[in-house]
Amino acid sequence: MRFAVLVSGQGTNLQALLDAAARGELAPAEIALVLSNKPGAPALARAVAAGVATAVVDHRAHPDRRAFEEAMLLELRRAEIDAIVLAGFMRILTEHFVAAFPHRILNTHPALCPAFPGVNAPQQALDYGVVVTGCTVHLVDTGVDTGPIVAQAAVPVEDGDDHDSLHDRIRVHEHRLLPEATRLLAAGRLRVEGRRVRILPG
Repeated sequence: MRFAVLVSGQGTNLQALLDAAARGELAPAEIALVLSNKPGAPALARAVAAGVATAVVDHRAHPDRRAFEEAMLLELRRAEIDAIVLAGFMRILTEHFVAAFPHRILNTHPALCPAFPGVNAPQQALDYGVVVTGCTVHLVDTGVDTGPIVAQAAVPVEDGDDHDSLHDRIRVHEHRLLPEATRLLAAGRLRVEGRRVRILPG
């Protein structure tokens, strides 16, 4: 299954996917394209270093979200993409885009969904005063971090944590769960049953 990874920033989750692929741990998933909405995003350099094709569709170059998403879909069709991973992609996708890849878009979020959706989830957790937060890998629907959950990991909040220290510990688990979820999706082992995702035996 040919995957595109959509990115906007540094690309640490992308790097986890690229490293897993290099170790032979991502098959039958193939990272075939890395697409960014931001020219010059550091994630693009990670893709180039790994020998993966890249594309840029700058959202600022399009008059509206529909035109932006159509431009992305054109790039994805050109690359014969079967499924998508969102790895720090900071744009909300509309129903039009999601419908092109039903139950074939994965996202990672640095919180235990449904808690703390949207941006700055580690800071939201700190501000709320929770003692445990974590990360979630889920299939994407038309909401914000609301899709069916594939995997989660809990991370304790420690005394003295700030956004960066907490997020760093959350990323360790994201970097483990996201490649595994990608592999399971490519292998046809994720079955959506209502709000639940059943992992089929291998």
